Amino acid sequence: MSRVYLDWNATTPLRPEAREAMIAAMDVVGNPSSVHAEGRAAKALVEKARGQVASAFGADGADVVFVSSATEAAALACAGRGLVGADIEHDAVAAWIEATLPVDGNGAVSVADPARTVLQAANSETGVIQALPEGLAVVDATQAFGKLPFAFNWTGCTMAMISAHKLGGPKGVGALVMKRGTDVAARIRGGGQEMGRRSGTENVIGIAGFGAAAEAAARDLADGIWEPVAEFRNILEKALEAAAKETIFVGKYAGRLPGTSCFALPGWKGETQVMQMDLAGFAISAGSACSSGKVRASRVLRAMGYDDDVASSAIRVSLGPSTTKEQVLRFADAWAAKYQRHRARSA
Repeated sequence: MSRVYLDWNATTPLRPEAREAMIAAMDVVGNPSSVHAEGRAAKALVEKARGQVASAFGADGADVVFVSSATEAAALACAGRGLVGADIEHDAVAAWIEATLPVDGNGAVSVADPARTVLQAANSETGVIQALPEGLAVVDATQAFGKLPFAFNWTGCTMAMISAHKLGGPKGVGALVMKRGTDVAARIRGGGQEMGRRSGTENVIGIAGFGAAAEAAARDLADGIWEPVAEFRNILEKALEAAAKETIFVGKYAGRLPGTSCFALPGWKGETQVMQMDLAGFAISAGSACSSGKVRASRVLRAMGYDDDVASSAIRVSLGPSTTKEQVLRFADAWAAKYQRHRARSA
């Protein structure tokens, strides 16, 4: 039986629109910084994609700075600025901030000073959606972009980070979106590309794919493509709960991304579940991480008040528009069978 991919929050399949745009860009030979016709042709692809991303992200009139990833965007936006956030932020953000903001049991962050705060629009691990106060310094929109109605210009934030491969674009390209007139200190210096904010020859092929993916994702969102995904997520959780009533669904009573389910069974390690389900033909992720052979409980779940037993037993299943009801139910059946074996061994 074919494998089932249920790890959309980690990365998404490449959209056909992005693939076509990238293949076409491969035939454009020029450097975007060159002034001759070939260079201008490459530059035109970059600027077309810049417009596509800005439009899809509701950022008309803002600056879109192309970088290698949302991680690089986080460094460009946050480094050396004395910003604060919560301990549920992605590691790429947590590396640059002071994690002092409180988080409640539903994953909601309390923000005291938006102008000094970094806040995610949605959590990659739990799917919990944040209420964004106006005037935030930085918004991490990596998981929200393309899945939720979102517009940079609505938020009143100064900067936001996004990534191509979370919405059907290629890996290795992201963007920092900035309110016009905002200044940041370039971390990669040299040729002065990207309005002096990020030097280095632009990844024309990847950027072209990003633009096409963003445009397609915005169109699909408007057409309601994520509504069935949310229904399948709910069907999945009902099936899992029926199989094991003690299952803990993280963020169950909060607004969540339509395809994200994070759940835990204390005593059944998350990484063990991931390996067992991989062998059964399903790609999922663990809510806990393994570093240098030492298991660490999920920092996100601990910040929400869960103990280490729960936080180290969580897994994340994330669905996408091509996920089917049959695949969801197959996963639930396979997981239930593994759970019964776990219970028998534990007993």
